[in-house]
Amino acid sequence: MSTPELDFETRQIHAGARLDSDFGARMTPVYQSAGFVFDSFADGEARFSGESDRGAYARTDNPTNASVARRLADLDGGAGALLTASGTAAIALTLSALASTGDHVLATASLYEGTKTLFARSLSRQGIEVELIPADSPDDVWRRAFRPTTRAVFTETIPNPKNDVVDLARVAAFAHEHGVPLVVDNTVATPYLCRPIEHGADIVIHSTSKWLSGHGAVLGGVVIDSGTFDWQGSASRFPQIALPNDHGVPSFVERYGQFAFLTYLRTVMALDYGPTLPATSAFLLLQGIETLSLRMDRHVSNALEIAQWLEHQEQVATVDYPGLVASPYYARAQKYLPRGQGAVVTFEFAGGRPAAEVFIDSLRLISRMTHLGDVRTLAIHTASTIHGHLTDAERLSRGITQGTVRLSVGLESVRDLRRDLEQAFAAVEAAGFARPVAAV
Repeated sequence: MSTPELDFETRQIHAGARLDSDFGARMTPVYQSAGFVFDSFADGEARFSGESDRGAYARTDNPTNASVARRLADLDGGAGALLTASGTAAIALTLSALASTGDHVLATASLYEGTKTLFARSLSRQGIEVELIPADSPDDVWRRAFRPTTRAVFTETIPNPKNDVVDLARVAAFAHEHGVPLVVDNTVATPYLCRPIEHGADIVIHSTSKWLSGHGAVLGGVVIDSGTFDWQGSASRFPQIALPNDHGVPSFVERYGQFAFLTYLRTVMALDYGPTLPATSAFLLLQGIETLSLRMDRHVSNALEIAQWLEHQEQVATVDYPGLVASPYYARAQKYLPRGQGAVVTFEFAGGRPAAEVFIDSLRLISRMTHLGDVRTLAIHTASTIHGHLTDAERLSRGITQGTVRLSVGLESVRDLRRDLEQAFAAVEAAGFARPVAAV
């Protein structure tokens, strides 16, 4: 179903859907099968050669997954998409497709810590160097950072957990000036709040485990290809996509045009590494996507009210939320995120770790756990968990102190959330942290 004339709220329900040909099921069926029967000798050959759009094996071609991928590509404004087993798998697959041993990737410095760990540990062992650069560095700093071996620029729309909104159009301009694609992790924003392709991104990634599925029930990831990057114009950097292979087979660009990168990702990278999303997970993800706009409106309104409340608590030293007028990213957020600035609110207790510990242990309604995008509100002390493997100096360089707490604001009554926060803050005050003191 082609839906360019329809609004987002309609497309999230209908885009990419195909009625079941056997029974006419309105819901996309779960194709719980490892493989699919060929109609004939010729059909099997066509499926393996890519001449047929019918799947050969569920590692990369499950029809349930394909339907969900079509919908996500539509919502983000891409040409096509590939589902993966997790958001981390989506990032690893994409950068491994673009870069090889000895190559270089530029990434903005403020990123989810798990992504940085992937860069520093596994990609480094593959011989891919990922260099971190502050997103708002001067133009000359950005330009000097590119090398002949640079193969991509990577960033997040709303970096987790500090919410320092990235100027996507500016970063895209640097990437394209040097002939490499911009890869954007859009997990925190979702396509409802921001569509990075409209601002110059070439490839968009989501951890679908978060707001897209929305209920904390399944893991998943997706890679969305804009279909607009000039792979042929950068053939020397990406011979695996733009040049014929050693057996004389025409390039992916020659065979698949705007789907060149996505086809390479699916038929080479995903086929070789196998980060397959189960069809049952894709089905549950689809149910979440259909209510995305409704949930995000509530998520962001709750998050803004909670952030504004936190601003006025004397135990709180700082609040990071780009929807606050006091945020240094407020103006940029209005440009890139006019519908809302996400549902992650990060704040710092002036009383440091002891105050944060009392707060976390006093919560009754809010869940103590690591995750984002759940219908439930979640809280975590990042210095002892997500950033626990870092030194104090490394944590401080990321803006993380012993008093930092991250909230993923859910869909509960905001009054009930306030009550839970108020009683937890009262416990902090009762423990002797009523007024700001030197951070511990």
